[in-house]
Amino acid sequence: MTTRRSFFQKALGMAGVVSLTPLMSRAISEDISDTLLSLNRLTPLDAATDDDLWARMAQAYTVTPNILNLNNGGVSPQPKVVQDAVDRYYHLSNEAPTYYMWQILDRGREPLRRKLADLGGVSQEELAINRNTTEALATFTWGIDMKRGDEIVMTKQDYPNMINAWKQREAREGVKINWINLNLPVENDDVVIKAYLDATTPQTKIWHITHLITWTGQILPAAKLCAEARKRGIISIVDAAHSFAHLDYKISDLHCDYFGTSLHKWLCAPFGTGLMYIRKPLIEKTWPIFANDKPQSPDIRKFEALGTRSFAPEQAIGQAIDFHNAIGSKRKQERLQYLKQYWCEAISKNSRIKIHISLKPEYSCALGTFSIDGMDVGDISSKLMSNYGIHTVSIKWENINAVRVTPHVYTTTKDLDRFIDAVNTIAAS
Repeated sequence: MTTRRSFFQKALGMAGVVSLTPLMSRAISEDISDTLLSLNRLTPLDAATDDDLWARMAQAYTVTPNILNLNNGGVSPQPKVVQDAVDRYYHLSNEAPTYYMWQILDRGREPLRRKLADLGGVSQEELAINRNTTEALATFTWGIDMKRGDEIVMTKQDYPNMINAWKQREAREGVKINWINLNLPVENDDVVIKAYLDATTPQTKIWHITHLITWTGQILPAAKLCAEARKRGIISIVDAAHSFAHLDYKISDLHCDYFGTSLHKWLCAPFGTGLMYIRKPLIEKTWPIFANDKPQSPDIRKFEALGTRSFAPEQAIGQAIDFHNAIGSKRKQERLQYLKQYWCEAISKNSRIKIHISLKPEYSCALGTFSIDGMDVGDISSKLMSNYGIHTVSIKWENINAVRVTPHVYTTTKDLDRFIDAVNTIAAS
């Protein structure tokens, strides 16, 4: 047991057990290591329902006990080992910035690139480290050569930053957006594929695909859409802000041309960290937003010419990967799916409450949405926070009008019981 516990402590990176001691006792940090060991003895399905183990594992986080945070879909908290790594790298940088940042920490990008590439199942020569999904997809939006009249297919349920980027290119250059308006939830892949095909013409050059829709948690058949695009010589761009390190898959499984994600969501990496993937033959054809001396180079590193930035969050991504791997991607997905099912099934017993997400695991995971008959969703979210200290978010976007609820692995079923009671009380009043 001692040997295996030491393995998990090392697996969490340089911060390890010692970094937990300023906030927690050594006994608690050892308990977290033992918990991770116990989780790995269980199958993902068996681990998903072991509330005691997950309650112990929640000690790895520093979330406030004063607020029940059910809006992890926006930004997720980092485990303490990741926070400590950021602090350590940041303080090191300040000892001699130009030396430690540019000559020491900057050299850590290549080992980090290899770890991310391994997590994504792609070549390290196809992956660049950046700050978020918006930056990655903006690089694709502005970096892919297009001419007036070329068309992009995307949905009205895509994220606003991506919609606005394409609208700006449409206004400036005369490319054309062909819109799809999805009626969610969808439990048929063929319906989504048909919507993309119906919006496609001989002038269509790009399909913009959101893997997991931020507003509701709907999972779209990204791999099937990318395959259909490839058949027709259409470029596929995947917005994976919410799916990466949330669903159990590899980037390579999608067979997409372009892919971007934010690591500060489900990977629980430092705020303002992300990655982009570009299929190797397309790298030299894609222009970087921040120009360097070889903008048409086939080297993926040309997209990392961002100027001076903090190296501390970037380098601490490594500790987030170690923590994620210690849990296991499949175990994480199964737990998140279980938590979503738990609260959705409980509140759906109330006739006044409507669930706006599929409960089939292939179409949703951690994110879920609901509404109460006769109530404004903004009022529901406000009451949850003001009366019960429960943080959610109300969604009013296109044809979506619901409260979004997003637990994470540190969320317990006791937390969700508190939420369920609050929702039923609000519905009754």
